[in-house]
Amino acid sequence: MTSSLDRLSVGALDWLGANLDHFDPYAADAGTATHRQAKAVLELALLCHCANRPGGPRDERLNGATALLRKLWQRPEFPRLFDTHPPSAPTYGLAFAALAPDGVDDTVRRAALARLAPDFLSSAGKSPLKRMEIRFYADKAGADHTIEPYAELLGQSPLATLTAAAPGSAAAEDVARGDAAARGDVPPLTESEGYSLTHAAFFLGDYGRTPTGLYGDALAHARELVRRMLDHCVGQDRWDLGAELVITQFILGLDPLRTPSGAAAVECLARAQRSDGAIPGRSAALMASGSARGGEFFRKAYHTTLVTALMTLVLSSGRPSWHRD
Repeated sequence: MTSSLDRLSVGALDWLGANLDHFDPYAADAGTATHRQAKAVLELALLCHCANRPGGPRDERLNGATALLRKLWQRPEFPRLFDTHPPSAPTYGLAFAALAPDGVDDTVRRAALARLAPDFLSSAGKSPLKRMEIRFYADKAGADHTIEPYAELLGQSPLATLTAAAPGSAAAEDVARGDAAARGDVPPLTESEGYSLTHAAFFLGDYGRTPTGLYGDALAHARELVRRMLDHCVGQDRWDLGAELVITQFILGLDPLRTPSGAAAVECLARAQRSDGAIPGRSAALMASGSARGGEFFRKAYHTTLVTALMTLVLSSGRPSWHRD
């Protein structure tokens, strides 16, 4: 790894390990927004899942996180926290079943799967991205589903269907003229589109483990979307989406450290990282205040710090033989 990437990795993993009490919904200082804490735990489980895969970049700094997850995955009451946020409860339950740590008792995991309504595991009424997400977790959980294969979803995915703002658009022309109100503020994609782009890549490419199925012009189109959005994120210090886009570059067969946009994003995150290893928010505009402490700071910082740790693990995981620049 480069020195910046190595510092990001060590710092982020150390900070996560030092703040496991804030992930634990049953710790004394746990907050009252239980569905958010359940989401944080599932994100931690995804990080550990990616790190602990065969041939993955195992890091002893995640030992404490793995131990916490093993305890939570054997508490029958933990999945009930998902019900405090009904719109996300089925997805949380499926992810819980998919991301179970190795070797834990299977009882609670199987109960979580049994609670899912059969129509949740079907394509009916769901967007292509949602169907990709369900298939991603259902396959890992070994759950029966009727979601179509990724090859059939690929052409409907954000990687294929999104189009960046045209250079000749009115907004782009304002920026080109140097309009002070618009300069640097017009993204090629909306925030929602940017995240849908990265998440589609995550599901299709299993965080760098499998080919996405994109080739030729379609692959070039997706790479250009990512490049343009990543350049914007660097310019605006949008750290969270920037880290996700770096992972997406890797999934699309590039070495982000050798692309100008990827290398700039890593340096942007390195500048944002505090001395304790945390990235203090999703962006410079949304970062925690200097006076934020404890749970308040954790809620602002944990997601971007975790995504940054995931980015460093993915980039250091080695490139499968099918990856080509």
